[in-house]
Amino acid sequence: MPSTNKINAQRLLETIHTTALWGAKGRWGEGPTETGVCRLALSDEDKSVRDWFISETKSLGCSVKVDEIGNIFAIYPGKNEGIPTGTGSHLDTQPTGGRYDGILGVLGGLEVLRTFKENNYVPNYPVALIDWCNEEGARFPRSMMASAVWAETLPLQEAYEMKSITETEVKTVKEELIRIGYLGETPASYRLNPLAAHFELHIEQGPILEDSKKKIGIVQGGQAFTWYKVVLGGKASHTGTTPLSARSDALLAASKMIVRGNEIAHEHEGLVSVGIIEASPAVVNVVPSEVMFTVDARHHTDEGLKSIIEHVIKDFTAIAAEGNGTAKSKPINISIEHDFTSPAIHFSRDCVAAVEAAAHEVVGKEDTIEIVSGAGHDSCNTSFRCPTSMIFVPSKDGISHNPVEFTNPEEIADGVQVLLNTIVNYDLSRKN
Repeated sequence: MPSTNKINAQRLLETIHTTALWGAKGRWGEGPTETGVCRLALSDEDKSVRDWFISETKSLGCSVKVDEIGNIFAIYPGKNEGIPTGTGSHLDTQPTGGRYDGILGVLGGLEVLRTFKENNYVPNYPVALIDWCNEEGARFPRSMMASAVWAETLPLQEAYEMKSITETEVKTVKEELIRIGYLGETPASYRLNPLAAHFELHIEQGPILEDSKKKIGIVQGGQAFTWYKVVLGGKASHTGTTPLSARSDALLAASKMIVRGNEIAHEHEGLVSVGIIEASPAVVNVVPSEVMFTVDARHHTDEGLKSIIEHVIKDFTAIAAEGNGTAKSKPINISIEHDFTSPAIHFSRDCVAAVEAAAHEVVGKEDTIEIVSGAGHDSCNTSFRCPTSMIFVPSKDGISHNPVEFTNPEEIADGVQVLLNTIVNYDLSRKN
């Protein structure tokens, strides 16, 4: 049955805009809300919003736990003791972040709890609202870091030793947890601090919902993705005295590889992108002798991703062997180093069904669409350890990780109402 608890959309919007003052940056218009947010993990701005979050949830009757890696669990009590149903996302942002990425999932969850409180609604089992630490991986270079520690796919000590990359004075995760007072005592472990399920509301960060004119994305899982580093070695020489036929130009070879990567992505209906490229010696009149670039490849299936990478490695190696493609050119040395792989994520059918039922209740079946997440989220990690699903709302022009990131208030309200109904429906279906 549809929930009779209705969220307060205006209160939710005011909360989003008020908390955006902690780290407001990247003005793109004249209005008071027309900025982005730069709130890097474990920064002073992050501490401020965390302190506020704890105060707000305690005022609703939540008990609050902070774990060893800085995740915050605000537990709203239920009628029965039991493992809580989880909902959450993250409050940290990219350096050029907006007001909604991650933030909507946490503040939308807060609005759910506020709605429960003002309607004297008590779920059958506790509900845990979670702020996962360092999801973005912007300051400390591991995205979804703390949910990975909770899922025990990343060792706690390895996370503690991770160093910041956004400031001159390098800090470790553990040093900053201690500095801002968020090195908690609760074990960072799904076994010792379990969740019965995890539901995450998020902006899509892409154009599919907007282009298809749908209000809610029922997320089935996440793409498989992998990262590689490619290093090419040629020969530095004078651009004015070295004929094209005699050059060993590492950057020219890299350019051919980048184009070929894009072609391979089209052939396999996947994605291949280069996000970082560095050339040396980086002098205007010297042929580059060394180039490093990154490769980010993605596909909705593990098999598809495997095929993409096999073709990338085969074709990049062939391009390097050809050198600059002339009779006199020598092969370019090539090293292809694997960095990280995340397998395709398949969300719990029961959780997906709970989201689907709630979405149909709120916006109608015709305004929903099944979708696969193109980005990684904390729910990808929780899905390894508990039943999980996600809810997407549209992103204007598909833009995210940008101050102009925007989702209109009606779409936000729909998403949070779907989240509330999902939690209620799932809670009512639980046996323990």
